[in-house]
Amino acid sequence: MTIFKRNPQNPIIVASDIKPSRSDWRVEYVINAGVITFNNETLLLLRVAEGPISNNYGDTFYSPCFDSKTGKIEYHEFDRNDPLNNFDDPRFVVRYDEVGNEVIRALSTISHLRVATSADGVNFSIMDTPAMFPANQYEQFGIEDPRITFINGKYYINYSAISPSGDATALAVTTDFINFERLGVIFTPDNKDICIFPRKINGKYYALNRPASEKFGAREMWISESSDLVRWGNHKLLYSCSNDDWGDSRNGCGAVPIETDRGWLEIYHAADRSDRYCLGALLLDINDPSKVIGRTSGPLFEPKERYELEGVFGNVVFCCGAVVDPESQILRIYYGAADTVIAMAETPLNNVLNETSML
Repeated sequence: MTIFKRNPQNPIIVASDIKPSRSDWRVEYVINAGVITFNNETLLLLRVAEGPISNNYGDTFYSPCFDSKTGKIEYHEFDRNDPLNNFDDPRFVVRYDEVGNEVIRALSTISHLRVATSADGVNFSIMDTPAMFPANQYEQFGIEDPRITFINGKYYINYSAISPSGDATALAVTTDFINFERLGVIFTPDNKDICIFPRKINGKYYALNRPASEKFGAREMWISESSDLVRWGNHKLLYSCSNDDWGDSRNGCGAVPIETDRGWLEIYHAADRSDRYCLGALLLDINDPSKVIGRTSGPLFEPKERYELEGVFGNVVFCCGAVVDPESQILRIYYGAADTVIAMAETPLNNVLNETSML
C-alpha cells in the first residue's frame, strides 16, 4: 500500500541538526516526536538521545543516568575489553555473569524532549536547550516518545519515564512550551504508547495504552477512562495482535486519535516477529471509542527507504504524532525512522479513511 508520499527532504531532522545539551556530550539520534499545531506553526516535541563524546573512543563506556538524590548526571562504567560486557545492540550495554545470566542492562544514551517549530512543516528551527530533561526518580534513564493532546486551552504531554522500576508513563502540561508542570505518573510500569483523546466523550476522558507483562500476555492496545486525566481506570483490551504477518508480535497506539465524520482515526504501529515496525489505522466508534469499527487490512506505511531500513534499530517506522491541515485535509505523519532520524509523509485524509474497512 503506497498512499503516503514521503517528503523529498527526508529525513527532515537528523542528529547533527541539534545542539547537545552539554559540551562533553553529542546527540546520537533524534526520533519519535509528538506533534501539534501551535501559534499557526507545526511544533514537534523531539526525543533527543545523547551520550558522552568519549563513548566513541577509548576503553571505557559511560552509561549516563540522572541521580534523583543529587540532581546530577552520574555514569555506569563498562570496560569495552571485558568479554562479559556486550555492546552488540547500540541502544544498550548488557553485563553478563560467568554462566551467561544477564546481570545489568544499561541504556547507551539518555533522552530528553526538545522543541522544534516550522512554518511549512518541513524546515524546522530547533531550540538550543531541552524543553524537558530528566528530573526525578522515575526519569533516571530518560524521558521518551511524547504525545501532545490539546484540551481546553492546555497542551497535555504524556511521555515514557524510564527508570530501574521500568517504563512508566508520566504527564505534563503547558500553555507555551516554555514552562512545563509535571503532573506525575499516570500509568505504572510497564505501560507505554499512551495517546489521550482530544476531548471528553460522554463526560469521560479516554486514553489508549499498551501494558506489558514479562511472563504472560501479548503487547496489545488497551483503552482506559478518567475523570481528571490523572487517575485512570475501567481498563479494557481494545485491539489484539493480528494474525497476519506484519502485526503478529505486538502493537501500540501512534498518533493522538483524530476526530472524523466516520469515527476516531488512530494511526498505530505494529511489529512482526522479526521486529519490523509498520503503521496501520483503526477506526473507533465516535461515541464509544472502546469499540473498533474499522481497520486497514494491511500496513498503511512500511519501511522501504534506506533511512528507514538502516540505523540504530533498522526496519522501523514509528509514529508519535500527526496533524491534519484544516483547509486541504492533508494528513501529515511525523515518524522516527530506524530509531535514528525523523521523517515526514503525507496523504489526503480521505485516502486513509477509504483504506479503513468497516467491521
